[in-house]
Amino acid sequence: MKKTIALLLAVCLVGTACASKTTTGSLDKPLPTTVVVDNQGVLDMTIYILRGAQRIRLGIAGGLTKTRLTIPASVVYGAVTLRFLADPIGGSRNPVSEEIAISEGDEIGLRIPPR
Repeated sequence: MKKTIALLLAVCLVGTACASKTTTGSLDKPLPTTVVVDNQGVLDMTIYILRGAQRIRLGIAGGLTKTRLTIPASVVYGAVTLRFLADPIGGSRNPVSEEIAISEGDEIGLRIPPR
């Protein structure tokens, strides 16, 4: 009787371990959503996402460089429409992009022309 209970308990534990391993192995990590900023201007730019009245800072795009910035997963859920703001460090212009439809895992290109 004791062997039967021990064997049954062992089978239950092994089954649970296998089931949890299979479950975590089948979950796919969501792909990051990124924006590649091609800053052709001399000034560094602070890049923001504009979502309604909200302004979310993504990071800095250096002057005369291409910079890849990751958009937070909390911003992109399903398909959303966003605008981007490039605020020059040490300058006065504030270019805002048009609305762009974005889905999870997309890579968006944003070009900032030289002044």
